[in-house]
Amino acid sequence: MSQESSDVPAGLRTVADLDLKPALEAVLMVVDEPATEEHLAKILERPKRQIKDALRELADEYTVQGRGFELRLIAGGWRFYTRPEYAAAVERFVLDGQQARLTQAALETLAVVAYRQPVSRSRVSAVRGVNCDGVMRTLLQRGLVEEAGTEPETGAILYVTTNYFLERMGLRGLDELPELAPFLPEADAIEAETLEGVPSFDPDAPDADADDTTTTEL
Repeated sequence: MSQESSDVPAGLRTVADLDLKPALEAVLMVVDEPATEEHLAKILERPKRQIKDALRELADEYTVQGRGFELRLIAGGWRFYTRPEYAAAVERFVLDGQQARLTQAALETLAVVAYRQPVSRSRVSAVRGVNCDGVMRTLLQRGLVEEAGTEPETGAILYVTTNYFLERMGLRGLDELPELAPFLPEADAIEAETLEGVPSFDPDAPDADADDTTTTEL
């Protein structure tokens, strides 16, 4: 920042006059989801390349300083995250005195969607061996999965995971998922045995998934 702009009262300075790194920190402190370099460049009135370089410099500075948080590029955008080595402290603070909010059944269903997507509700039910109507509704409401068209053969609605899922899992993309898919049973092989009698997905029906008993935070 030039000497002229530093002499201007803070209330009269434009966004383009602000020191870039502190401005980036201020914006990233209040984002609800990872902010893209394009969006940050538009908001702060700087070239995208300048934004990209400043973000990487900040990320390196936090690492060198050993801060309890880090700046990471996740799901196409940048956001602050606590460092993994301090996860125990954060988990204790977040969960202390609170009931975990995502059930074991929902986690299992989410895993099937993540590794088999795009996938229909009936195929998810086939893999899990139980009706997944209730937990699929929960995952939709939480923004972890979303509809992605229909299956050509049956017309069934297909579901995929969202960018919010990537954000919460700390992944840049689905290619960073752990190698787990080979251990999931093929839905096609068992669907005929389990699909009969599985009711259709009713988004307004009460949550009746019988195995929603264990809860886990996500």
